[in-house]
Amino acid sequence: MTGTAHPPAPSGKQMLSEQVHAHLRDAIMRGDHAPGDALKPQDLAKEQGVSLAVVREALVRLVGEGLADRLPNRGFAVPAVSDHRWQEIAEARRTVEPVVLRMSVERGDVDWEARVRAAHHRLARTPVFVPEEGEYYSRAWSEVHRVFHRTLLEGCGNPVLLQTFDRMWTASELVRRWSTHRNPDRDGLLEHRRLEEAALARDADAAAELLVRHLTRTADALTG
Repeated sequence: MTGTAHPPAPSGKQMLSEQVHAHLRDAIMRGDHAPGDALKPQDLAKEQGVSLAVVREALVRLVGEGLADRLPNRGFAVPAVSDHRWQEIAEARRTVEPVVLRMSVERGDVDWEARVRAAHHRLARTPVFVPEEGEYYSRAWSEVHRVFHRTLLEGCGNPVLLQTFDRMWTASELVRRWSTHRNPDRDGLLEHRRLEEAALARDADAAAELLVRHLTRTADALTG
């Protein structure tokens, strides 16, 4: 009788690369590395106590996530601040996400509805700002915010589209970290509630329109 095959355990190098990737990702999102700063593999390897190969593997992953740029003959760097860069990301999100949301509303099952409801509940109950994290959105809120938007789209059932969302979201979160955050004139809680209500009412037109408006307000705030 043949036993069940198990995937190979990650190698020591893979585990180190995961750790270095997570460390660099958090450092870039926190702003420890300023926009445009060089990410020098030799310095990072020494700092982390790992090999150059481990650091390079982690940096290549960050490039794929939009959190680093690979520069010809110059190594790696944190993406530079650029309104043009953000406008490209915003245009991509406004083009792709409403289409995926329509698919999600049309295809999502009852389990998807329950996940949307739960994700919105967590978002509404999580503080946007906490004193110890200063002017930035709290890490907890940033995560439940991401989960809510992703859950809205998960009913589409297409992992390729969801991977596209993941990459665009990460890139847009990086820009958000470098921009003005508090906007007393904007009711984000209401915007998210209306998105949830339209999706669960299976009103694809309204949900897509609300999402476009939501993304446009964010883009305007970040480039203003």
